[in-house]
Amino acid sequence: MATRTKIALITGGSRGLGKNMALQLAGKGHDIILTYNSNKTEAEKVVDEIRGMGRNAEAYQLDTTNIVSFDGFFAAVSAHLMKYTGSGNFDILINNAGTGAHYSVADTPEAVFDQLYSIHLKGVFFLTQKALPLLNDNGRVINISSGLARFTYPGYAAYASMKGAIEVFTRYLAKELGPRGITVNTIAPGLTETDFTRGGLPPTEEGRKQVASIFALGRIGQPEDIGAAVTLICSEEARWITAQRIEVSGGQQL
Repeated sequence: MATRTKIALITGGSRGLGKNMALQLAGKGHDIILTYNSNKTEAEKVVDEIRGMGRNAEAYQLDTTNIVSFDGFFAAVSAHLMKYTGSGNFDILINNAGTGAHYSVADTPEAVFDQLYSIHLKGVFFLTQKALPLLNDNGRVINISSGLARFTYPGYAAYASMKGAIEVFTRYLAKELGPRGITVNTIAPGLTETDFTRGGLPPTEEGRKQVASIFALGRIGQPEDIGAAVTLICSEEARWITAQRIEVSGGQQL
């Protein structure tokens, strides 16, 4: 009997870590639904690349702070899946969409705090809630945290606090979904070189060597490192791993 193709839904899949997750999962034989907030062109490039690999892919615009839009989003996704698979359900939810902010506790504006909360905690909580009826039993939920929930750098208190909350949410969700055979885990990347972080890295080779020295493995993380961990947790071999915080940081700040 042929193995059924599994379908992954990845928020924020048009760039950076989300893009790499989408490509690596497609390379493992998954079909992909990805979302983007504003960059439709880049999202369509990812879709085209995945289709070039022989997998199905579709991109949808989604603002993960706009909770009232979630019902319409999932109705569209389900209708699309029903059309080409005969089922409106999917197998993997990866809550990856996010943004950053750099302020000391003393200087953090309330509006920035509220935005981080809406994207990284409230949006994740309620998007997951709306996804649960469409998520197949024995599926996977992966929430993205940050190494900053373990080690500290001044300026990231608000961001890291939201990620710490996501790690607690992961454990509770794992307990609730366990009877359905759905695993729920957190991936916590360390410093990873993407278009999102590249501007904050030293421009010189000597500076990069100094940054690399804070990693036990002696280099700055790459998107492929995170995508590989995600594909591992989505695999059948990881079926007995749930409610875990898995830091993928090359041993940063040990």
